[in-house]
Amino acid sequence: MNPNPLVGVIFHWLGGLASGSFYVPFRAVRRWSWETYWLVGGVFSWIIAPWALGLHMTSDLVGVLRESPGSTLFWCYFWGMMWGMGGLTFGLTMRYLGMSLGMAIALGYCAAFGTLMPPIFDGVFVSNVLGTVSGRVILLGVAVCLTGIAFAGKAGMSKEGEMSVEQKQEVIKEFNLKKGLLVGTFSGVMSACFSYGLRAGDPIKALALKHGTSTLWQGLPVLVPVLLGGFTTNFIWCVALNIRNRSGHEYFSSRMTKAPMLSNYFFSALAGTTWYFQFFFYTMGETQMGAYKFSSWTLHMASIIIFSSLWGIALHEWRGASGRTKSWLAVSIFVLILSTCVVGYGNYLGTLK
Repeated sequence: MNPNPLVGVIFHWLGGLASGSFYVPFRAVRRWSWETYWLVGGVFSWIIAPWALGLHMTSDLVGVLRESPGSTLFWCYFWGMMWGMGGLTFGLTMRYLGMSLGMAIALGYCAAFGTLMPPIFDGVFVSNVLGTVSGRVILLGVAVCLTGIAFAGKAGMSKEGEMSVEQKQEVIKEFNLKKGLLVGTFSGVMSACFSYGLRAGDPIKALALKHGTSTLWQGLPVLVPVLLGGFTTNFIWCVALNIRNRSGHEYFSSRMTKAPMLSNYFFSALAGTTWYFQFFFYTMGETQMGAYKFSSWTLHMASIIIFSSLWGIALHEWRGASGRTKSWLAVSIFVLILSTCVVGYGNYLGTLK
């Protein structure tokens, strides 16, 4: 199957829509601690969904993983654990900054590190990126994406300066700018490790193709060890919080909290499954980007911020902001959409060789 960057961009938009939307169902969870609903959602996103979709969409998932080199599985798992540190603080970032500003800060760092480090580490940045027209166009798209993220951050900072403490906490109950910036920086850098885990899984993709999996689904088996690593980190942290906060009973009984158990499990499962679909579509989009598949990370990050910003508008996070602030937000969305077009065009040029 020949690469088709336009189709790849669409897949990455779908992945961004899933990622930008996954936190919304969590808002319907009642009387559960953060660590409880985060772990319940994580069981679906990091364990159930990867295995269920992997078994259904690929050929001989178990056999592929059994034949995979131990070192490959280790690095996928390791980078998944490192990403897990960013993932669990990603939720905290949105708690302190809201969906719009929180994702802009965390994903800005994530886009830069996750996109540029793989080709630098592989030693092909100068030859394949700086040394080709298509590579330079993609690099321009990355720069445009980071500019859009900066505009999104500017919009968030402008909003923060205009709103009273009461207004901020009405929309984002735990708003804390300083704490949010620190957590968001850590989250963004560590979250980029997912990109490294996917790159480490290239031998697994080759085995999947060998076992008869179609090119489009070859990346799904890689998600199993990477997300298992992420689950490990989040499981340890959430259980530790359950013990410290004495919230472990929330999984089993509603007597103390009077929580709507069935509803909470449903919305947590919906959030977790929605989250998984970002990488379901990501692996599909990556197969369409040709020799410059590292650019998929930029497309993914830009798409996430576009859709999370739209959700922030729909959820009234920008209520009370001035027209100037909303203009910054509109510019950021436009620039981010432009960046996906530039990156897609660069990949298209690469297919003409």
